[in-house]
Amino acid sequence: MGQTAWARLRPEPVDRGHVKKIEAIIKPFKLDEVKEALHEVGVSGITVTEAKGFGRQKGHTELYRGAEYVVDFLPKVKLEVVVSDAQAEAVVEAIAAAAQTGRIGDGKIFVTPIESALRIRTGEKDDAAI
Repeated sequence: MGQTAWARLRPEPVDRGHVKKIEAIIKPFKLDEVKEALHEVGVSGITVTEAKGFGRQKGHTELYRGAEYVVDFLPKVKLEVVVSDAQAEAVVEAIAAAAQTGRIGDGKIFVTPIESALRIRTGEKDDAAI
């Protein structure tokens, strides 16, 4: 079977709106600044979750009533934003600039492709759903 015959047998790819999920783990006191920065770049929705964790700083030692103890998990905030591919870079830059303190534990940003998005109320899909 020649390449042209094979091409005829394959279904046409569906051209869907490309969407990215951006997850950011930041210091809790930076939440308001990040929220404002996201608003300025046109983000209309955000999910915020309180989280605990550690990275390279591996927690710290505190003193309570004369007893020393190790705090392994530090308070963090996890943000989740779903945006179009065209917006993704600006959103990442806005989060990074607003969340940065220059100190250890500023956080991380993860960007992943979203296969599909659906607005439950209207049935809109992908780009239209966000």
